[in-house]
Amino acid sequence: MFFFPTVKHSLEFMLSYSHGIRDIPEFVAVALVDKVQIGYCDSTEQAPKATMDWMDKLFQKKSQHLAWYAANCLGNQHIFKATIESLMQRFNQTGGIHIFQRMNGCEWDDETDEVNGNLHYAYDGEDLISLDLETETWIAPKQQGVFTKHEWDTDRYNSIFWKNALRHDCIEGLKKYVDIGKSSLQRTDLPSVSLLQKSPSSPVSCHATGFYPNRAMMFWRKDGEEIHEDVDHGEILPNHDGSFQMSVDLDLSSVPPEDWRRYDCVFHLSGVKDDIVTKLDKAVIRTNWVSPSQFPVGAVIGVVVGLLLLTLCITGLCIWRRNHHGFKPANTSDSSLSSDNTSASN
Repeated sequence: MFFFPTVKHSLEFMLSYSHGIRDIPEFVAVALVDKVQIGYCDSTEQAPKATMDWMDKLFQKKSQHLAWYAANCLGNQHIFKATIESLMQRFNQTGGIHIFQRMNGCEWDDETDEVNGNLHYAYDGEDLISLDLETETWIAPKQQGVFTKHEWDTDRYNSIFWKNALRHDCIEGLKKYVDIGKSSLQRTDLPSVSLLQKSPSSPVSCHATGFYPNRAMMFWRKDGEEIHEDVDHGEILPNHDGSFQMSVDLDLSSVPPEDWRRYDCVFHLSGVKDDIVTKLDKAVIRTNWVSPSQFPVGAVIGVVVGLLLLTLCITGLCIWRRNHHGFKPANTSDSSLSSDNTSASN
């Protein structure tokens, strides 16, 4: 019997502004639904882009929706730039690399209809300040954010605005996206499962990749019973194409080779009846490790000769060339805070 958490959908906005980093846009913003990126904008190209086909169709059909993203992309660039400058001044920083970030979004349980929201600010990789939606007050985990907490706590309108934006407007946008993109977001993709091992003494990793959604379980069994000893479960991680991957390692250092056949790896995807069962078989384990006795002498000679030729070529080429984020945002008024991001419902 498998138990999964209730089905929750999420809409998240992640925005960042960097100082002192070359060759990348200073401002970057992404929108994600159920952890899958649906939109993107940055300070280089300015115009927001859809990263899912159904989102692109929505932009074409609803020009005002695209306009909302464009306005927020441009508006937040100015606000974030002024804010990071204010933070650097407040912390007496005149140079170096610095990053100011904001993450805000909402969750909706489509079974219980329970909703929630979150709003977090961070500076140089550390939490700076966040909003408690229940008490409508700000939380500063570090001393640097206490001044801002006291200042923002007096601005009740701003807290109420964010609470409404996250628990109502954002939820409306999330439900719209889930409905429009359900053919993609609610699809079921089974993974490819492989057994991997770095060296004969390393744990054997059961690795599954390409599955969707991310409500999945994977574990090792011995004689048909799930085991926990000598097992290390990895996190579910996203792939670049919107699918997911995960792995679970089994330490076999104390298991004699003749007992390997008693083990198997089980992958279970929510909503799919049949599990993927992979027997522990040394013959199917994929590895890059080669024992010294198996390493071909000819390959060594070939590599050495190749390196010598490469060195000669490089030397000849050289000779030839020689001859021929309490910080204070830019504007802490209600209007400025309201303009940086409201919801996805427009």
